[in-house]
Amino acid sequence: MPICATCPHACRLASGQVGLCRARRATDDAVVCESYGRITSLALDPIEKKPIARWRAGTTVLSLGSYGCSMRCPFCQNASIAAAGADDVLWREMRPAEVVEQALGLAGRGCIGIAYTYNEPLAGWEFVRDTALLARDAGLSNVLVSNGMASSGVIAELAPLIDAANIDLKCFTESGYRMLAGDFAAVRHTIEALAVEPGCHLEVTTLVVPGLSDDEAQVEAAARWLASLDPQIPYHLTRFFPMHRMRDVPPTPIATLRRLAAIASRHLPAVLLGNVR
Repeated sequence: MPICATCPHACRLASGQVGLCRARRATDDAVVCESYGRITSLALDPIEKKPIARWRAGTTVLSLGSYGCSMRCPFCQNASIAAAGADDVLWREMRPAEVVEQALGLAGRGCIGIAYTYNEPLAGWEFVRDTALLARDAGLSNVLVSNGMASSGVIAELAPLIDAANIDLKCFTESGYRMLAGDFAAVRHTIEALAVEPGCHLEVTTLVVPGLSDDEAQVEAAARWLASLDPQIPYHLTRFFPMHRMRDVPPTPIATLRRLAAIASRHLPAVLLGNVR
C-alpha cells in the first residue's frame, strides 16, 4: 500500500482510500491530490484579513480554498470545508492558469496576488505549487495561510514560492498538538523554514482557546522561541469564539488576551490582538 508523504501522518492507504485529510486518495501505487483544482471558496480579501498586518498594507488578495485538513481542531472556524471531503461540500474546478487570470483581472481593485487559505492548503500542496509558479511569472505575490503541518519536503518545495505567510501556532506543547491530531515538531520546522526563507514575510497566529492555549507560561515560551528566530515576527493573539465542536465554551475574555499580549511583548515588539470587538 502506498504511503502519503505530504504530512507527518504518513497515511498508508489501500487503493481507493482517502487519507486523514480527506483531500488525498490512493491509487494502486501512489497517493494523489484528489482535491487538485477543486475550489470551494473564492473571494477578494484585504491582506489584513489573512491576517497579514505588516506587509503591503491596504492591498487585496484573491483568496481561495478547497476542502480537507491535516488536523482535527474542535474549534475550527472553517469546519464546513476543512472537515469535509469531496462528497460533503460544493466545489468547482479551476485550473491554475484560471486563478492567475482572475487575480490579474482584479488589479484595479488593489489585488496584488493570491492567498491559499480557508481550508488547509498544504493538503493539496501540488495545486498551490503549480498556481504559485504561474502567479510569480505573472508578477503576482503568493500568500500562504496554513497550520504548517506538512513534511519538510513539501515545505522545501513551496517556501521559495511564498512571498508572505501566516502560520497557525495552535499551542506550544506536544500534548496539545496530539489532542488536535497535529505534530508540534513539524509545525515548528515550517515556521523555522519560512523565517529564514529569503523574500518571505512571516507572521504567526495563536487562537487563544480556553484550556488549550491560554496558559501564560506557554504563550511566553512561544514568544521567546519566535524571537529567537526573528524578533520582528508579528505575533497575533486571536480571541476564540464558540465554533464547531466547542459551541458550549464561552469566548476568551478580552482581559485574558491583553494579559497574554503583555507577556508576549516582553520578547516581541509586534504583538497584535485579533477578534477583539
